[in-house]
Amino acid sequence: MQFKTFRMGGVHPPEGKITSGKAIETFPIGTEMVFMASQHLGAPSEVLVAKGDKVLVGQPIAKATGFVSAQLHSSVSGTVTKIDKVVDASGYPKPAIYITVEGDEWMPEIDRSETLVRECNLDPKAIIDLVSQAGIVGMGGATFPAHVKLSVPPGKTAEYLIINGVECEPFLTSDHRLMLEKPEELLVGISILRKALGNPKTVVGIERNKMDAINLLIEKAKNFEGIEIQPLIVKYPQGGEKQLIEAVTKREVPAGKLPIDVGCVVQNVGTAFAVYEAVQKHKPLFERVVTVTGPSLTQPGNFMVRVGTPISKLLEAAGGLPEDTGKVISGGPMMGKALKNIDAPVTKGTSGILVLPKKLAERKTPDSCIRCSKCSQGCPMGLEPWLLYKLGQGSDTEWMEREDIMSCIECGCCSFTCPANLPLLDYIRLGKGMTGAMIRARAPKK
Repeated sequence: MQFKTFRMGGVHPPEGKITSGKAIETFPIGTEMVFMASQHLGAPSEVLVAKGDKVLVGQPIAKATGFVSAQLHSSVSGTVTKIDKVVDASGYPKPAIYITVEGDEWMPEIDRSETLVRECNLDPKAIIDLVSQAGIVGMGGATFPAHVKLSVPPGKTAEYLIINGVECEPFLTSDHRLMLEKPEELLVGISILRKALGNPKTVVGIERNKMDAINLLIEKAKNFEGIEIQPLIVKYPQGGEKQLIEAVTKREVPAGKLPIDVGCVVQNVGTAFAVYEAVQKHKPLFERVVTVTGPSLTQPGNFMVRVGTPISKLLEAAGGLPEDTGKVISGGPMMGKALKNIDAPVTKGTSGILVLPKKLAERKTPDSCIRCSKCSQGCPMGLEPWLLYKLGQGSDTEWMEREDIMSCIECGCCSFTCPANLPLLDYIRLGKGMTGAMIRARAPKK
């Protein structure tokens, strides 16, 4: 068994996979659910419902307003009580739909049985249309609309379909559990994605700290045509698209280019499972697996949670916030964002909720840079984080652009390796924001 990895940079943070042995539990439905109107990258969705409307589980409540956009569906049945703003996880007010729950009545076309449906006789266009109608987005956290990746531009060819089962973020185990508990549904979903792309070479990349998932999928994949399981060396951030493509294919995605420019399409295992449910069960994306974890939590676990559930309810189910809580993070400790509001709702992109104790959450006092180059050695994009950090404190966006700041994937390897405890990523993000604004301003107006 050959283990692969990407070539440049990367780090090995402590894994913290304390919920890897916790089976997925179905999370109970609340009494009131709040749906962020837009839960994807791209054009915002347009709300379809109004106060007083009755809705069913799986009913569309917001529609896509462009090609790079996504539908939104209710995860509950009940009455729309208001269309208002809600403070999201980052602390910003965003448009939202409030629904009071009244029972659990589903749209009649949704197949709620556990029966595996293998055969798919749809053509690629019909598959892509169903994926779009189901509101499926990238489930690894990026939330890019899945149908867009499947719509290969003219002149391009998908030579590889790469399924991301890496889950390299410390503490998160939702993808791991999904691979263990829904392997056949996942493989059917992958087969459907293959068909939508013209049956390219298909590889599922999984790090070797999940040997149980690797061995299970190798065995199950024997009954599915054209799907290879590729074990990977454990190295963060191997779940990044460009790093995973290099690890699996040895192809490098040039700066400013997309995976399809080197013949690759990457989808997360959660996305593949959602595709199975959408195409074979007529079920839109309105629930997902969320890891709720932390060193001090008394009842950490993995939960199948309906979109719109308050994060605070997940924390209660995990035993409540410990006394030593220093920070609550949406996602993992490397790329996740600290929550400003724990009553914010679960969205399609909520892969995990991490509760860090104070001793792990507190930032250490920054010191002077000693030019040790550890940040440069750890950068998987081959950048010079120490320089971008300095530039991010100024306003020379043209210099930042020349230094390729927009290629930063914000993985946090630089900050993790810095012995001087410098807030490298903070200022690089600031610089990216300024540089991105400059690039957009000079682009020709359409």
